[in-house]
Amino acid sequence: MTIAPPTTHSDQPRRRSWPAARVLQSGHVIYWWGEIIAILAYYGIYSAIRDASDAQTSRALEHAKQVIHLERTLGIYHELGINVWAAGVRPLIIVCNYFYGSLHFVVTIGVAIYLFRKWPDDYPRWRNTLAIATGLALIGFYFYELMPPRLLDTYSHGFGFVDTLAKYPTPWSFDSGAVSKLSNQFAAMPSVHCCWAGWCACVLVPRVKSVGAKMLSAIYPLCTVFVIVSTANHYFLDALGGFTILTIGYVVARLFTRAGAAPSRSPSPPSLVAAGAPSAPPDGAPSIEATG
Repeated sequence: MTIAPPTTHSDQPRRRSWPAARVLQSGHVIYWWGEIIAILAYYGIYSAIRDASDAQTSRALEHAKQVIHLERTLGIYHELGINVWAAGVRPLIIVCNYFYGSLHFVVTIGVAIYLFRKWPDDYPRWRNTLAIATGLALIGFYFYELMPPRLLDTYSHGFGFVDTLAKYPTPWSFDSGAVSKLSNQFAAMPSVHCCWAGWCACVLVPRVKSVGAKMLSAIYPLCTVFVIVSTANHYFLDALGGFTILTIGYVVARLFTRAGAAPSRSPSPPSLVAAGAPSAPPDGAPSIEATG
């Protein structure tokens, strides 16, 4: 009979941890400061690729006419009426301008922080969802540069859209300073505003507790659709494109994200349990094995 030595903590695999580590149920470790660095780097690369696109004005205008023709065929071309009506209600359009220029970032960042702090095991999958969906948007920007409604009358005639960001008070405008030189103004299909707003709703609705918070979270994407159309920055089909890339991003992230997922447990073999096999000794207890 031999007695196996007790298992000590030194025999267990050690995981190196840095300050502010958060261990997930899958055993993976994430750090808030690491997430900030990764997100800033990713968005910097995304912005550089988006704004470096050599978009052609004539092609962007032709694509805009294609979108309008398709929407007319489908009976959903109402962007002009909404834009003109909203532009005539000064308080409303100013609110829409600030919504478009600020909440896009503020709400998304706030939801990401909430998810990281309160639901850390869900955070990696939803973080990857947003990253994949945002990356997919670059494909649309590259292969289908699209002139937004607010620019149509600048390069053509007879449309009648109002560029509300240029006409009314707003934190910034595409026509001002460095923004007009650096920003790819034809990066309209799909709408990243709608993609991110849909992401916020998907994260919040199942997790917030109050009915009011759930309702606000649910209507946030709808408000975003209204804002991007009323400010003449997007078409309805752009919004559909944004929700589509979000769906694809979630499916891909769910398939490949391992961090945060609960580790699988192998059940005891039924035959051994039925035979009355002794259970494994508790951690640290000696194991006694009989030898022939």
